[in-house]
Amino acid sequence: MDHVSALDEPLKKTLGPATAKVMAEHLGLHTVGDLLHHYPRRYEERGQLTKLSELPLDEDVTVVAQVADSRVLTFNHGRGQRLEITLTDGSGRLQLVFFGRGIHKPHKELPPGSRGMFAGKVSVFNRKLQLAHPTYVPLGTDSGEDAVDDFAGKLIPIYPACKGLESWKITKAVDAVLPRAAEAVDPLPPALREGRGFTSLPEALLKVHRPETRADIEAARGRLKWDEAFVLQVALARRRYADGQLPAVARGPVADGLLDAFDAKLPFTLTEGQQKVTAEIFADLATEHPMHRLLQGEVGSGKTLVALRAMLTVVDAGGQTALLAPTEVLAQQHHRSVTEMMGELAGGGMLGGAEHATKVVLLTGSMGAAARRQALLDLVTGEAGIVIGTHALIEDKVRFHDLGLVVVDEQHRFGVEQRDALRSKGKQPPHLLVMTATPIPRTVAMTVFGDLETSVLDQLPAGRSPIASHVVPAQDKPHFLARAWERVREEVDKGHQAYVVCPRIGDDEDEPKKKTAAKAAEKAEEAEKRPPLAVLDVAAQLASGPLAGLRVEVLHGRMQPDDKDAVMRRFAAGEVDVLVATTVIEVGVNVPNATAVVIMDADRFGVSQLHQLRGRVGRGSAPGLCLLVTDMPEASPARARLGAVAATLDGFELSRIDLEQRREGDVLGQAQSGVRSSLRMLAVIEDEEIIAAAREEAVAVVGEDPELERYPELRTALDALLDTEREQYLDKG
Repeated sequence: MDHVSALDEPLKKTLGPATAKVMAEHLGLHTVGDLLHHYPRRYEERGQLTKLSELPLDEDVTVVAQVADSRVLTFNHGRGQRLEITLTDGSGRLQLVFFGRGIHKPHKELPPGSRGMFAGKVSVFNRKLQLAHPTYVPLGTDSGEDAVDDFAGKLIPIYPACKGLESWKITKAVDAVLPRAAEAVDPLPPALREGRGFTSLPEALLKVHRPETRADIEAARGRLKWDEAFVLQVALARRRYADGQLPAVARGPVADGLLDAFDAKLPFTLTEGQQKVTAEIFADLATEHPMHRLLQGEVGSGKTLVALRAMLTVVDAGGQTALLAPTEVLAQQHHRSVTEMMGELAGGGMLGGAEHATKVVLLTGSMGAAARRQALLDLVTGEAGIVIGTHALIEDKVRFHDLGLVVVDEQHRFGVEQRDALRSKGKQPPHLLVMTATPIPRTVAMTVFGDLETSVLDQLPAGRSPIASHVVPAQDKPHFLARAWERVREEVDKGHQAYVVCPRIGDDEDEPKKKTAAKAAEKAEEAEKRPPLAVLDVAAQLASGPLAGLRVEVLHGRMQPDDKDAVMRRFAAGEVDVLVATTVIEVGVNVPNATAVVIMDADRFGVSQLHQLRGRVGRGSAPGLCLLVTDMPEASPARARLGAVAATLDGFELSRIDLEQRREGDVLGQAQSGVRSSLRMLAVIEDEEIIAAAREEAVAVVGEDPELERYPELRTALDALLDTEREQYLDKG
């Protein structure tokens, strides 16, 4: 194993403490191996210019460009000097500014016609993009013939950089560690590597950092993408294999039980999709290994009904079930809708309860002591077949009589440790059903949830109404916003209700300032300078202005749980016309009479969040209306994003758009946070075929040799990817 230690060596031994510190703090690079896997973002060729027209604001960039002109200006009555250099690339212009004594060297080294590599933070001055006091390296004619020849035709790697560590400094650091690439352990089994004609890992690392040709880059990237996909898929395949070996109590359907009594009460028939998904879940529950299934579906596709029928099946088979919700509002909402759907079947042990009834209890952190004691007692005695709660369910005090199924709503809101804690409360591992309302493209599901079997509900039940979505450009066309509030009044006049959603609570809350996805891309106009709109401010303005006379109330996360529940109950009962809220209404809130949702500062929300929020309306027989209000200019990327949301109701299509627009590294979102595999080379949407092929190969390898005894190099790569803690993180991450 000595040969591994070369790549595990701390960077400070090789590069010196100052450089190593910046790399660790700003780029997350700690070892020689980390630096070797810090790949160039792109490559520049001599004669090829960076697109200056696409520079992001407020970000550190590296550009290769030509000096168009250079002039020294004086200010402060001749006492101060400023050097302004204009760079060009045919697509745009960029100004460099140097002040004071710092002007002489660049003035001499960067005459018009010369080229250089420049790095700094992009800002705007007098409506022009500029870099102030950039660091630079002259390239070309001033360097003497030998240097020009040396540079000619060479590919210059441009690395993801940071303040204090420009791309060319990273290039020098990589040069220092590149000889160690020869000692990289190759994780791909030889037969796989030869069968697919891959270059070796040391050669791929060499070619990705110092390519001679574009073909070198392609070969290296292809190989490195495979490594990432394959090692991750092996980890997930081993997880699935290990889960398949665990014992669980089979909980098959029972005739004439609670489920049959419930089905007899349903006023509608299940959609084809619900029937198909139910069959998959019931088949899993009937086996003696724990089910691990992801149920993903469109907003309003009836996931909760499918999950409830699975829960009733387990109760029929003598087990208990727990539904874990991310917030108290949602837990209370689920408890209300489940008890309403079940009617007298939820009255177990109570007067008026039906013959097959079970008890449905709620357990949240804010319950009174007496109610809490009773709920805990109902769980430990087995009196309660169904418990619905928040993370309060996983406290040590909570004991189950026989936990058979855990249903997790909106998995991305729960840490893996929390889910594990709940699963460990069963005598044997309980079955697990994870529900998500954020549709995920197949390859993302395979990469993030590769150890879960996936069921998809993409059909809406009959009776769901269409939702019309429109972008309201408040800055460009203020009369559109006035019309939006008229539309809300019209809906209320028809007897319906509306939501207004804002990004902040207000009241000078001490919220950390979030950088919006739009911020870097938009050219810092007014919309960026003001803080995001706040619930408390907007509610007051609406109640005294365009919505005066309507019953307007607020809902946000800083309210007391009882107050939140009281507001939701009044809204559900039709006693509130307009609910001004934060994203606490994003998931699961179900008020069929609400027909309009107005989302303020819509550009500050993600695509999937907007889709979720839109899903709060159109839940009854009346058509829904979603208005996306923004101050962003028409040509901005944020407006394009909102246009995409308005143009389609297909959540799977939207999640694809969302992923394609996000930066590399964000693709796996929170689901992978904590896993060092944060994919550096693999783009989940682009590289669908690689992921699918890697999964097949991984399943075959693990099927033959689950402990990977014949593949010590692959084991080493897995250990580097997943120490024990991270492997557990993947457990249901």
